[in-house]
Amino acid sequence: MAETLTFTVDTGAGTGDVVIKLRPDLAPNHVARITELANEGFYDGVVFHRVIAGFMAQGGDPTGAGSGGSKKPNLKQEFSSEPHVRGVCSMARTSDPNSANSQFFICFDDATFLDRQYTVWGQVIEGMEHIDALPKGEPPRSPGKIVKATVA
Repeated sequence: MAETLTFTVDTGAGTGDVVIKLRPDLAPNHVARITELANEGFYDGVVFHRVIAGFMAQGGDPTGAGSGGSKKPNLKQEFSSEPHVRGVCSMARTSDPNSANSQFFICFDDATFLDRQYTVWGQVIEGMEHIDALPKGEPPRSPGKIVKATVA
C-alpha cells in the first residue's frame, strides 16, 4: 500500500508540494479510498472550498461547493483516538458518521474537539506552509486548488 500522498497545491501566490504520510493503521478503508481517487485523477483541479483560519482547510468536492463527492459509496467511519492537531488529515462528512466519501480537511491548529468523531487518515510531513497560504473563506473568493495528487 502507498506510504505517502503528495498534493501539488496552487495557493494563487505560487505552487508547492504538500506531502502527507498515509495512516492505514488508523483508517485502512479511508486510505484505500483516498489512494484510489488520487490514482484516478479525481483530486486534480479540485479546490479548497472551505478554509477557516486557525481551524482547517477543506477540499475534495468535485463541484467546489462543499456538497459533492465521488460516485463511489460512502465509507463506514473508522474513528480513532488519534488527536486532531496541526497537519492532521481527516475525512469530512455530514451529520451521519458513515457519510465520508471524498472530502477531507487538514487541520491548521489543535482541533481535538473533533477527536473520535472524524476519521483521521494522514499527517502532513512536508509543505504545511502551502496549506497555511491557502486563501481563506467559506468559500474563498479565489480558492486554492490541488493541481495534481500523486501517490508514492
